[in-house]
Amino acid sequence: MNVEVTGAYIYFTIPIFGGIPVTQTALSVLLVTLLLGFGSWFLGRGLTKRPGKLQVLTEKGVMLLHGMVTDTMGQHNAHWTPYIGTIFLSSICGSLIGLTGFLRSSTADLSVPLTWAVMTTAIIWYQNIKHNGFLGWLKGFTEPVVVMTPMNIVSEIAQPVSMAFRHFGNVAGGGVITMILYTALSMVSSLVIGLVSKTVAVPIVVAVLGVTLFVWGRKTKKTARRIFGIAFGVIGLLGLLEKLGILKNVPIFQFGIPAVLSVYFDLFSGFVQAFVFSLLSMVYIAGACPPPVEAEN
Repeated sequence: MNVEVTGAYIYFTIPIFGGIPVTQTALSVLLVTLLLGFGSWFLGRGLTKRPGKLQVLTEKGVMLLHGMVTDTMGQHNAHWTPYIGTIFLSSICGSLIGLTGFLRSSTADLSVPLTWAVMTTAIIWYQNIKHNGFLGWLKGFTEPVVVMTPMNIVSEIAQPVSMAFRHFGNVAGGGVITMILYTALSMVSSLVIGLVSKTVAVPIVVAVLGVTLFVWGRKTKKTARRIFGIAFGVIGLLGLLEKLGILKNVPIFQFGIPAVLSVYFDLFSGFVQAFVFSLLSMVYIAGACPPPVEAEN
């Protein structure tokens, strides 16, 4: 079984600065940006003192996000809510946009989470310089002893890299597993339908067996028998249609089975990775933005 794993498809190249490729990832990022921008405008327009259902839901979402930021970073860091919210929603939408089937998940490209991680690191460095001064920030690389300087520098570089690879690895890994599964199920489908459609009699017998199991399952109220009955009936029908030349090479096992894994890799894992990335960003930024009293000390 050969599975070819490729990167983002390049639609065209802009002939400036040596050529700027416009890839699937660039298109996905642009669409996510436009979607979030339009959603912000649509949900934020016409706010009233007596809110409707849509405004109530919007306010609930904003309050939940604000509460998550203040609980993690402290009330004095509440102004970071828009930044954390942008990363969180961009990550979720960037992962879910791959479910369209013709667009690539933007988070499956390392450049996207790496950009977010670098932005967060730049904010942390800026806040450290703001509170401690440039010399105080450099002093942090030599603590607790001078010998630790190389390790501290590596730690600063490893922080955004680890954040980016954690997010990218989970999303891209899920896509690779799904691709392998589709290929394997296509091979199994060809093998099963090929065996069933050897002669006209075999698919008819399989279909009759399926109908019998289904009827038996309904009478005895056994779900397993009904499921097997449907499966045998569909396989027998497809085998007969393929033998008659009406339908050929239908990957039956690709229907339904990958959807179960898609719920995890595309939905659950996408939300988890967005939350983890946002949580790490909040923790790191909060460490560089102590409360006013601590900052004075």
